[in-house]
Amino acid sequence: MTNDRQDLGPTANAGAVAAFLHQLQAVPSPASGPRGRLIFALDATASREPSWDQAMAIQAAMFSETAGLGGLSVQLCHYGGFHEFSASPWCHQSPELLARMTRVRCLAGLTQIGRVLEHALAETRRTRVNALVLIGDALEEEPGPLRDLAGQLGLLGLPAFVFQEGRDPQAEETLRAIARLSGGAWSPFDSHSPEVLRDLLSAVAVFAAGGRPALEDLARRRGGAILRLTQELGRG
Repeated sequence: MTNDRQDLGPTANAGAVAAFLHQLQAVPSPASGPRGRLIFALDATASREPSWDQAMAIQAAMFSETAGLGGLSVQLCHYGGFHEFSASPWCHQSPELLARMTRVRCLAGLTQIGRVLEHALAETRRTRVNALVLIGDALEEEPGPLRDLAGQLGLLGLPAFVFQEGRDPQAEETLRAIARLSGGAWSPFDSHSPEVLRDLLSAVAVFAAGGRPALEDLARRRGGAILRLTQELGRG
């Protein structure tokens, strides 16, 4: 399969990062108690560069929304380039995660969603993971093995929340199946509406930290994309 995506280089300038870190000073410290664990997996192939910048700016919402629920630990995973896959240590604060995201380069390459799912299975077998977020726009792998891996996630109680940029119909069919078989939920988003992605990430963070009751409470208060995601969660 040919791929003409280009290497887009570093994705954030120092001034924007410094300004964003300054804003994070107002984010409250997590309450005492167990932290939710969330794997935050992103497609870092070349077509994803604009939305990677969005995700960097939005990710603080995951930590701030969960501060009163015991906090959140996030592991950043990404794939891109020639069979490159990376998983970070677990991050407990927004600046720590942001610093790792700014070092990632979006490179031309094929999707590696299977490696994300395999990694998530291995992690939750070691220590329970509460939720997996997968953000991408394409799928270039055989659907069968991905469906099997998603089913294994479902058996282990690790739901995948799949957020698809755009509406590529071939990718959508399998991405929806991954969410459904794992007991999670699928939702589209548009790079021109960053507030939707912000709400979706906040919703999953709340779910990871406080379970479905906390998510349903958030959905009642916020409505919109969060309510739709809650209604889809776990549908067979």
